[in-house]
Amino acid sequence: MTTHSRTAGPVLLAATILAGLMAGTFFVFACAVMPALGRSGDRVFVDVMRDVNDVIQNPLFLLAFLGALVLSAVAAWQSRSAPGRWWTWGGCAAYALVVLVTVAVNVPLNDQLASATGSPTAARADFEDTWAAWNAVRAGLSITASTLLAGALAVRGRR
Repeated sequence: MTTHSRTAGPVLLAATILAGLMAGTFFVFACAVMPALGRSGDRVFVDVMRDVNDVIQNPLFLLAFLGALVLSAVAAWQSRSAPGRWWTWGGCAAYALVVLVTVAVNVPLNDQLASATGSPTAARADFEDTWAAWNAVRAGLSITASTLLAGALAVRGRR
């Protein structure tokens, strides 16, 4: 048994767990946090989102967010000749899109909100709908990623 085959299962399991944690994070924002903030006034909305965007940049969140990408890529590489490899590759691709959307859309919007001056009404108007829509995309993609990675675990478990 090679090191590759001994670590493939644990790596895939860890990737699945981290992708699932991220799916939960984006899902909770999509169905609870943003609708709740939507009920608040502009100043509260802007202040809370600035605070969230500040505190979420912590080692534990970054470990889960980036770890899901790294581990799903490693799992995909390890599965390159294994049964069910397309489940793993699909999960990795879906999660890579989560990271792409985050870096290309959500983080720049966070930065824009952080540096906005003037009216909180204008800052919110430039942020809320676009950020929420793309967060919903991240939720869907990360749910897809974790589902595909779980499928790869199921195929692996049948072997």
